[in-house]
Order: sequence, then structure tokens, then C-alpha cells
Amino acid sequence: MGAGGRMSNDPFDGKKILERVPVDPPFSLSDLKKAIPAHCFKRSVIRSSYYVVHDLIVAYVFYFLANTYIPFLPAPLAYLAWPVYWFCQASILTGLWVIGHECGHHAFSEYQWIDDTVGFILHSALMTPYFSWKYSHRNHHANTNSLDNDEVYIPKRKSKVRWYSKLLNNPPGRVFTLVFRFTLGFPLYLLTNISGKKYGRFANHFDPMSPIFTERERIQVLLSDLGLLAVFYAIKIAVTTKGAAWVACIYGVPVVGVHVFFVIITYLHHTHLSLPHYDSSEWNWIRGALSTIDRDFGFLNRVFHDVTHTHVLHHLISYIPHYHAKEARDAIIPVLGEYYKIDRTPIFKAMWREAKECIYIEPDEDNKHTGVFWYHKM
Repeated sequence: MGAGGRMSNDPFDGKKILERVPVDPPFSLSDLKKAIPAHCFKRSVIRSSYYVVHDLIVAYVFYFLANTYIPFLPAPLAYLAWPVYWFCQASILTGLWVIGHECGHHAFSEYQWIDDTVGFILHSALMTPYFSWKYSHRNHHANTNSLDNDEVYIPKRKSKVRWYSKLLNNPPGRVFTLVFRFTLGFPLYLLTNISGKKYGRFANHFDPMSPIFTERERIQVLLSDLGLLAVFYAIKIAVTTKGAAWVACIYGVPVVGVHVFFVIITYLHHTHLSLPHYDSSEWNWIRGALSTIDRDFGFLNRVFHDVTHTHVLHHLISYIPHYHAKEARDAIIPVLGEYYKIDRTPIFKAMWREAKECIYIEPDEDNKHTGVFWYHKM
């Protein structure tokens, strides 16, 4: 997963990518919308559905090849073939997860009920509580990089750094931290709200009475739970008929891979030395929305429906469908100027750098923006 091809007319090649972004944008959201061609805001249920069908066909082909041929390969080749299948299937299923995420932003079609139906089916099948995550994710978009109100990826102040963070501040410790974050981060966030907003009491994504949700959202949280129960029941039937090993290899590992990809993508979008966080004295919506960064996942950009390198646009205008996102991004780059960043550092190198350099946040001393916080290393 290295840096891929350059975008055409990219004015940011050679820029010192770790330089801090400014914090006082001279433009408004309206200015950005005016720069985007009108057709980029149009959502087509037919075109969106094409991508769902396309990804489902590719996923079925991967399943057919794995189920038909890998069990009959000699052991050494089978041990190589399964990881290839897991990577390929997890990649294409992540694309489907991204479309489900798009449904949650009402970017799939002009009809909310279609978006919610498609998103509910896709996310439930991929072990994600659709409505529950949709609502907490909406809160994240409404409060991005607010230290007081953001929903996830809230970094610690230096005084709050735990003792084990210092213990793990070495190469073996960073390997452990990255593996733990990427494999268990998403399920632990859903189950325990780890790295999420502090609500004063226990919060998770499966309890309809969780403080994450409003009164009118609770019935849909319950519906999300029922969707996952239906998937668990289908898994139980599959285990009974096919065996636990078959289910794990064909379905379980790829779904875990989807969650791993999702955490890698979002971690890299929101963790970077150039990005500020704000307390309530400095935060406003457009400052927060601009405090993200695009990443280059090479050939996986297309597989992931360009979510990787259009994230800045997505936080500014989340209802633009993915098939218009690159055009819309390129249209606002001249307006954003130095407020836009894309980091093309190869992904594994970027993960390591961020794990090493982005440990805690503190404001700069002797700076008028005392509520603006920046990442520091230990």
C-alpha cells in the first residue's frame, strides 16, 4: 500500500507535508460550494447501485475461486492462497462498506429510505450497526477535532498520557500499539466507546439508551442490533452446515480485514503533525472540517471508491457521491490553497511515523491561539 499515481495538476508535489496548516480560513463553506460544478451534487440511485452490484460480483468471484480451488491446493500453496484471498476480499468488501457509509450521509440517492435500506443491509452484513454508527459518525462530522465534543480520535493532553504509553514508546511497543489499534480498535470503539467522547457514564453503540443517541434515534439503534442478530443467526447456520473453519476463512477473516482497513484509513485521515485540534474557545465548524488530510493508498484508492484521497472534501460536503468526489475536490483546491493537504507518504511508513510522532497534544507557548493544540512526540 504505497503512494500511487499523482493527481493531474497537483500543486502540492514537493510541499513540506509536515508543515502546520493555517487556522484562520479566509473563505466560507458557501465559497467552496460555488466552486464545485453543479452536477457534482447530483445523486443517482442507478449509478450508485451499479457500484454495489459491481462490488458484489467481484466479491462473489473471489468467494467462488477461494471456495472452489484453495481447499484442493497442496498445503504450502494453500497457506499462500488464503492470505491472498483475504486481502482481495477484504479490499472489495471495504469498498462496499464505504458505500454503506455513503448511504449514512444521504449520498447514495435522492431518497433517504433507499439510502437507509441499502446502508442497513451492507453494514449489517459487514458487522457494523448501521444506524448506531450513522448517528455517532454524524456527531463526528458536526464536531470534527473539537476536544470537547468530537465523537472519536480525541488525542490526550501531555498530562493525561498513561504510563503504558511511555512504556510502549519504542519500536516493539509501537508495533504492538499499531496491531492492537487496527485489529481491535473498531470493535472496542463500538463496544466501549474507546477513544471516543467522554459522556460521564458507560456508552456503546448497541445500547439504545446510550448517551450517544437522542430519544428519537433509540428505536433505530435497536433495529441495528436486530440486523446484527440476523447476521449472527446466518453465521450460526453456516457454521452448522459448513463448519467453523470454513466460515472463518471465507467470511470471518475478510470482515475483520474490512475493520482493519477502516481504522487504518480513518486513523491516517485524522492523525498528522500538520493538523490542529481545538478547545471550545477556538473551535468552529469550518476550522474543524479543514483539520483533516487526504492520503494516497495507490491502487486501493479506486477499490475504496476514492474515500482515501477525497476526505477533506468529504468533511466539508459529505453528501457528494464518491463518483463525483475527485472532480469536486479538484474544484475546491484553488479556493482552499494552503488549507488543503494530501500526504503521499507510503502507507506503512506513514503509520509508523504517526505512531512515533503523534503521541499527545499541547498548545504552543506564547501564542495568541491558546486553544489550538498540536501533536507532539514523547
